[in-house]
Amino acid sequence: MIIIPTILLSVFSLFNLLGININLFFNQLIFFSIGFLIYFIIKYKVSGHFFFFNNRFFYFLLIGLLIVTFVIGIEVKGSKRWLSFYLFNFQASEFLKIFFILFLADFFSQKKLVENIFLKFSKSFLYFIIPAIIIFKQPDLGNAAIFFFIYLIMIIFTDNYKKNIGYLAVITLIFIPLIFFILKDYQKARFFSFFNPHLDTAGTAYNMIQAMITIGSGKFFGRGLGLGTQSRLYFLPENTTDFAFASLAEQFGFLGGFFVILFYGLIIFAIAKKVINYFFQKDKEGRMDFFYCLGLLSYLIFQTIVNIGMNMGLLPIAGVSLPLISYGGSSIATFMIGLALLP
Repeated sequence: MIIIPTILLSVFSLFNLLGININLFFNQLIFFSIGFLIYFIIKYKVSGHFFFFNNRFFYFLLIGLLIVTFVIGIEVKGSKRWLSFYLFNFQASEFLKIFFILFLADFFSQKKLVENIFLKFSKSFLYFIIPAIIIFKQPDLGNAAIFFFIYLIMIIFTDNYKKNIGYLAVITLIFIPLIFFILKDYQKARFFSFFNPHLDTAGTAYNMIQAMITIGSGKFFGRGLGLGTQSRLYFLPENTTDFAFASLAEQFGFLGGFFVILFYGLIIFAIAKKVINYFFQKDKEGRMDFFYCLGLLSYLIFQTIVNIGMNMGLLPIAGVSLPLISYGGSSIATFMIGLALLP
């Protein structure tokens, strides 16, 4: 059930790019070909147990690559998020999402006869905060928020969730003022412009205003493939990545946007069914499967809602990509690995 809406979302992504930039269309076609190849290899040739058993290795490997990226990564628009490998750029923070979920799933599924609750919480928080800080400093606030949301949802379903949530709430209340003060000026400006877009219509609020205009111009049936003036003439910035949904809605209208959301809904529903099925499993393997499905579900819901929400002016601009629709090879490969590892 999952693979069919995934293919249909891929088709929407490709047609959206075809109407904007033919070169990116061919690149994305290559990315999808590799992504689906990875999916089928992991799903049917390489057992998912390989990744489950070696989750610690992949987690720490990607933490190391995050540090390397922070030091020598290529800088694009003030952010160091990618390592250049000549033929392609590698975004460690994207790949880490899946292995972060896998790592925490293993960690939270472990049970000991005598267990120090605070010590276990402290370890889990450390495993979250290390990559979150590195990603935040790239700077990439959107992806750091994704890691926090995944961690929050997973810890809610732990056996000692009341105490864990209490510890996390105290830490959050302490650090919220500090986080605000260390935000970049443009990040603060984005936050304020969300509540009052008219403060700086040509500056920080420009992207959000243009995204809403782009979506509105598509009306019900859309302007047609390649006829979206807002996206094709680049009045809308980041029209193939952060604001790809707005570009898609301009070309294919409300109807196209509705089907995209419907296909995401089908994938979310299929994963949610797995979460419910594994919720009642009490053995370690069953609990690990439950936490993995829960983490993947959290990742997909958060990115989908935040991206579409910021495209429609309902949420602040956060620089979060839309899985499968946004242009980018790392994002596609990450999503396909995530689906392939579903039990």
